[in-house]
Amino acid sequence: MPLAPFAGHIELRRRLSRAITHDRLPQVLLVTGPAGAGKQRLGLWLAQRLVCSTPKGDEPCGTCSACLKVLNLAHPDVHWMIPVPRPKASEPDKQVEEVAEALATAMAERRATPLWGVPDGMSSHGIASARWLQRRITLMAAEGGWRVFIVGNAERLVPQESSPEAANALLKLLEEPPPRSLFVLTTAEPGLVLPTIRSRTVPVRVSKLSDEDVKEFLMTNAPALATDDVVSAARGLIGTAVGSGKDGTAAKARQSAKELLSAVRDGNPAMLARTLKQGSWSARGEFTAMLDALATMLARQARHAVTEGREAVGFLDAVQRVLLTRERAQGNVNPQLLLAALVDDLAVLGAA
Repeated sequence: MPLAPFAGHIELRRRLSRAITHDRLPQVLLVTGPAGAGKQRLGLWLAQRLVCSTPKGDEPCGTCSACLKVLNLAHPDVHWMIPVPRPKASEPDKQVEEVAEALATAMAERRATPLWGVPDGMSSHGIASARWLQRRITLMAAEGGWRVFIVGNAERLVPQESSPEAANALLKLLEEPPPRSLFVLTTAEPGLVLPTIRSRTVPVRVSKLSDEDVKEFLMTNAPALATDDVVSAARGLIGTAVGSGKDGTAAKARQSAKELLSAVRDGNPAMLARTLKQGSWSARGEFTAMLDALATMLARQARHAVTEGREAVGFLDAVQRVLLTRERAQGNVNPQLLLAALVDDLAVLGAA
């Protein structure tokens, strides 16, 4: 099943299309905006616009062979990298093969159900994903034109201390991309993207849509969700509307993170004990989802502190501790032990 037409963001699309026409489009973009605003879908639209054989004004035609391949997630020169589980193999080559298989499975699922949600909490862009990307960029364009690399949830590009050579190669790739190649990194939290990566990108902001745009999209693509309540609750975010019928994992993660911060701030031993013993932490996906929500909250507090002229170092240090905990959670360390150590760190930093 092909992707639904890209909804809204007309002025942004016009600016990007004209940059393409005048050969002024930066080769490495960091697309930011609220979760569910359409950032990755914008990356796919850019890919379609670049490979389209007969654009119509500022838009790809949508009917040529290249456009149809992009809309069916089948274009050989358009590569979409999303967070995947850590490979189980120990050999680097086999790890890359596992990443390739995981991405192929994810794309097959999105072709079957082209309204996707957030990736599993345990998924990330690890060193094997970086190697997969490096290998793809060495290939010639299959159709002789542009190559587009979309990196969804770029905040999950984890530090690569275990393989600095591969990490440096990836940074070099972003600093000096090959001709006729475009990298689109997307994130709802640019402050959580590694600074070494963020410094090599040009920011593009995707804003919320109007309620009318959201409802029109739902009427065409998910009519069961096209109710006034769903549209109102979505607050201009199609992704939120589409995810309204899902299991609420993100909402639960935010609530757990909020309770943890409150317990640390108030120094409430009973609440902390209850938080540390939660059975949900036995599910690593839920644990890492909570850590993602916690990092996001702390990053926002840091921004508010800067805006108000207050000290933000404690919040920023706390974000780094949370991200380090998330990376360690990918291994076999007990989540309760990781969380207990994190709680101590947050209390010392005073960032709750």
